Amino acid sequence: MKIWVDADACPVVIKETLYRAAERTKVMLILVANQAMKHPVSDYIRSMQVSKGFDVADNEIVRLAATNDLVITSDIPLAADVVRKGCHVLSPRGERYTATNIQARLTMRDFMDTLRGSGEHSGGPAPLNAQDRRLFASELDTLLRRFTSSSKN
Repeated sequence: MKIWVDADACPVVIKETLYRAAERTKVMLILVANQAMKHPVSDYIRSMQVSKGFDVADNEIVRLAATNDLVITSDIPLAADVVRKGCHVLSPRGERYTATNIQARLTMRDFMDTLRGSGEHSGGPAPLNAQDRRLFASELDTLLRRFTSSSKN
């Protein structure tokens, strides 16, 4: 298992949680972004800079992620693509995207995009709060525990 992070839009506090988790579990963490990323020096943390452009980082994650890898993203189309590949997906707010719920999330995203395109102002997502961070850390821990316990068997 590897953890792939759609790092351009990932909040710093979530990246910091991921750095600690990678060290603790010895699971490889790869930050994918179209800009240089600073991160702690570690055998378990890498960054990958891709060229600038629409969805370039997303496409690279889709290309490289494998079944049972974990992808951290709030990008619903990216989540849908990697769910189809058999990856686990977690948003920075701690929401799991699965084969069961991803189509509904895509439909809602497209609906909201249509509203914005017609001039409706829906605002953006609320700022990440302490509850979001706790939920993310809890869901991450659950997924990593499942992986690390199954790899020991």
